[in-house]
Amino acid sequence: MPNAEVAAAAGIRANAEDELRRDLACAFRWAARLDMHEGVANHFSVAVDGGRFLMNPAGRHFSRVRASELLLLDADKPPPEGEHAPDPTAWCLHGYLHRNLPNAKCILHAHSPYSTALASLADWRMQMIDQNACRFHNRIAYDEEFGGMLLAEEEAARQAKVLGGKPVLVMRGHGVMTVAADVAEAFDLLYYFERACKNQWLAMASGQKLYSVPADIAEKTARQWQDYPSVSQHFSELKRILNEEEPDYRL
Repeated sequence: MPNAEVAAAAGIRANAEDELRRDLACAFRWAARLDMHEGVANHFSVAVDGGRFLMNPAGRHFSRVRASELLLLDADKPPPEGEHAPDPTAWCLHGYLHRNLPNAKCILHAHSPYSTALASLADWRMQMIDQNACRFHNRIAYDEEFGGMLLAEEEAARQAKVLGGKPVLVMRGHGVMTVAADVAEAFDLLYYFERACKNQWLAMASGQKLYSVPADIAEKTARQWQDYPSVSQHFSELKRILNEEEPDYRL
């Protein structure tokens, strides 16, 4: 390949990575704004190319994450040590998933309050009681086991198996994880899953009998969600707001 073409290809890759950095930084900032985080303890990642992926540095509060400080890691190599070492639980889970599930481009793991509260119930399935919940009909994997903090590859492998090909994993006594083709879709899933959980909690708090959407209508609604244009529109608006109010996320 001529030098000019090599330089052009490198420029395209750099621009693509920069955009991924900005998107992921936006997701961190909005997770903090919406209280869908655990300070410095949760972790988001997005694949760049091959086994390389971006992830938040250990100890950085979600509300302060910037695009330039996201770690560029290689799932096929040992994690870096010292100042640029990732959180060990984050590396264990995201490294394994990016290494073994090539379709898992963006992975968002959070302890968002209503989702985590659902994961804390003995009867912990999402109920198909509203339109947002129906988006997830037959699209949620439930990890029945809680084995402590995720520090062993065997545990990451087990969770990957439980996840299967579904976009949402609810972790018993732990939290939630969304998996998608890009940051916009993964964040939209995280947001609407939390909204559906919140509505379920509010409805349950009334003490009245819950409405149940028939299974065929719930599935119809889930399919309608797949073609609905709100995913890209939602995230584009989130970035526009941050561009005005917190432009440093892009730095």
